[in-house]
Amino acid sequence: MKPLADCKLYTFVDTAYLQGHAPELIAQQLCDGGSDLIQLRAKNSSPEEIRALAEKILPVTHRAKVGLVINDHLDIAKEIGADLCHLGQEDFFDAGFKNVSDLKTPDSTLKIGLSTHAPAQAHRALAAGADYIAIGPVFATGTKPAAKPVTLDYVRWAAANVNVPWFAIGGINRQTLDAVLTAGARRICVVSDVLNAPDIAKACAEFRRRLEAFPGNPVTLPSAG
Repeated sequence: MKPLADCKLYTFVDTAYLQGHAPELIAQQLCDGGSDLIQLRAKNSSPEEIRALAEKILPVTHRAKVGLVINDHLDIAKEIGADLCHLGQEDFFDAGFKNVSDLKTPDSTLKIGLSTHAPAQAHRALAAGADYIAIGPVFATGTKPAAKPVTLDYVRWAAANVNVPWFAIGGINRQTLDAVLTAGARRICVVSDVLNAPDIAKACAEFRRRLEAFPGNPVTLPSAG
């Protein structure tokens, strides 16, 4: 997979949105559409079921040089050789961990991402050595209906203060994308607006195109003389 700093589009194989389709076929469409990272999220599945899903998806992502992220289950990520594992605040800090190095062997290439919902949590995740952090949910989202939106204010804060790769997440779709990018995000997570699309690869490609086309932060040139 490409370096995290170069990853822009983070998508999901979420079992709540498979609609009867094979997870490896969804993963292939996400890869074809230009995803940089794909997370397997299966909230209502057993560890055995998640491992079986991951083993079907991993060959697809590896062929495409796309990073596979396992949500919540660090042991599965390690066992199957996934590229990344994503953990919530409760899965990491509430479980007693203080640094992501606690989760890795010395020769491990596994990268760890942490969810954050406020600046204090972001500071804590950065101090813990997270390889990337998620900023959200920016807007209300059906994937986490009980979560309170952090709003674009947190995106603006992250743009000014976070020095590791970070991804805006939550309610990001083709209607809200420009507002999130204008607030300073350069990397996004998208779930339902891609997975519910009639053509998943085409929807992915549209997000990819708009991310690539959005102008970066303006460069301040030194004044003459």
